[in-house]
Amino acid sequence: MGKPDLLLVTPLPPSWHDGLSQLFECHDLALLTAAELEGVARRVRGVVASAKSVVTDELIGYLPALEIIAVIGVGLDGIDTRSAARRDIRVCNTPSVSTEDIADFAWALLLASARQVVHADQFVRCGQWSLGQHPLTLRVSGQRLGIVGLGCIGRAVAERAKAFGMQIAYTGRNRKEDVPYQWYDRVATLARDVDFLVVCVSGGESTRALIDAEVLLALGPKGVLVNVARGAVIDEQALVEALQQRVLAAAGLDVFWDEPQVPEALLSLSNVVLAPHMASMTEQSLRAMFEQTLTALTESLCD
Repeated sequence: MGKPDLLLVTPLPPSWHDGLSQLFECHDLALLTAAELEGVARRVRGVVASAKSVVTDELIGYLPALEIIAVIGVGLDGIDTRSAARRDIRVCNTPSVSTEDIADFAWALLLASARQVVHADQFVRCGQWSLGQHPLTLRVSGQRLGIVGLGCIGRAVAERAKAFGMQIAYTGRNRKEDVPYQWYDRVATLARDVDFLVVCVSGGESTRALIDAEVLLALGPKGVLVNVARGAVIDEQALVEALQQRVLAAAGLDVFWDEPQVPEALLSLSNVVLAPHMASMTEQSLRAMFEQTLTALTESLCD
């Protein structure tokens, strides 16, 4: 028998592609013509995707031999998991590998936003320091932190907050009985009672635009918002207006509604720190993600 066929619906680094090609026959969806895809569709037993990939019911139905969809990353927002379940197709991801890296990056964004690190860098580079001191920034230590979504990442963010002597509160679908933090049943109420709000909640329809104008107004003119979850969790236009009008002090964003497109209005603001969806992107995390994905594919497809 030949090597099992994989359909790659996400670009992969050359070393990963080479690693998979040793065990599998790899087909890059972006490089296939419609005729070529039709030619391999009946042989494809595995799909390799990323957390940003879209794998629809139509695509799943087009691959009759499909056995596994392996997602390199955490999110399954773009995967039609119901369609896969109906067809008894395994869907797996790499949920815990990048938890610590994402929590680290949430804190990098929080500190950079509250203490205006990027703005201060430009202040020095542009020669403004010789004209006077940089404007005052916001203290982080000892302040109040709100976490939206106390899953693995939210808990890791909270652990780091303890070292800063912060008061920690959170919101989520249910109260967690194993943590001492105060629970709120509404995001706006939590935002009203904290200085910093870090968004770690899962994506999907249930959390779309969860952070809206009401929440931003409640967080207030000295509040800082950090998002390491999904771009669609925040009403992006409401956020732009809140930052422009100083309804909100600052924001640190790693994710956006229509990646990689970022609204021009955000690009022009000095009170927002922007990152290219890189919270999980460390060498160590990516290596572990690939190894977990390779193991899952091998267990499912290689006898």
